[in-house]
Amino acid sequence: MTQTPSSAFVLVRDAEPLPPALAHPVIAIGNFDGVHRGHRAVFDTARTMARDGGVPALALTFEPHPRTFFNPATAPFRLTPEPQKLQYIAETGLAGAIVLPFDAALASMEAEDFVRRILVERYAVTGVAVGFDFHFGRGRAGSPAFLQEAGRRHGFQVKVVEPMRDEDDAISSTAVRQALASGQVGHAAHMLGRPFTVSAEVIHGDKRGRTIGFPTANLALPADLELAFGIYAVRAVTPAGRFDGVANYGRRPTFDNGRALLEVHLFDYSGDLYGVTLDVEFHAFLRPELKFDGIDALVAQIRADAEQAREVLAKV
Repeated sequence: MTQTPSSAFVLVRDAEPLPPALAHPVIAIGNFDGVHRGHRAVFDTARTMARDGGVPALALTFEPHPRTFFNPATAPFRLTPEPQKLQYIAETGLAGAIVLPFDAALASMEAEDFVRRILVERYAVTGVAVGFDFHFGRGRAGSPAFLQEAGRRHGFQVKVVEPMRDEDDAISSTAVRQALASGQVGHAAHMLGRPFTVSAEVIHGDKRGRTIGFPTANLALPADLELAFGIYAVRAVTPAGRFDGVANYGRRPTFDNGRALLEVHLFDYSGDLYGVTLDVEFHAFLRPELKFDGIDALVAQIRADAEQAREVLAKV
């Protein structure tokens, strides 16, 4: 049992027992990648159920994502790697989280066995909240309706949260990924309830940016990230505070067309960021990545991009 950045938030892993203060909880169950507004509706439901029953509310989630376990080659990219996901969950007001390893044993467990062995015998739940599309157990045989019937048999309450909608579409992790892949970071932020954010260490690049007056902090993001190549208005958290900036995510076709990097130019910042982990928020997509005929044309466009980013971020 460990503590997350919120000292009051308790993290329980695998088969660790719940501490006495978290006995007989209401549990919100799901993968919760992205911890978007739909997920937070499930958490809110669990908290209401727990408050009515005078018990704690917890999240139960799985690592790795089940789709990564079953087929890592085609699994979707993670909106929130585990540490980031747990941090966001800790900020929702839940008392803690249970992280179960999604392995062969869990993948082959029948739905009824999951209810009996995990929910009833291990955690002695008094209630469960899930999203409308939650499935569990071998072959995803456990549906929300199955869980409600099992709850009646085992003596715990189950509430199924209907989809939250955004512009007539159901909010989901898949919908957020699709928005990011098409550069719609504003739409993604509306579904997430916050700007899409990446966290990565600043690495050494070719230092070309400083020679043209726009030094950048370079971040290597996960290779499976499906974020549209282009120029973004961003805000970054540094050891010296939060700074606005403009960023290019792509392969730099004017120069080398190499591996995808996030290159962040921070306004009004001076200092060495190598080795520092930055949290970079994406606030607006400004334009696609382009190939320019020469340095002068590139520099002129970067100046225009920076000015546009300043204008956008001044309104955020």
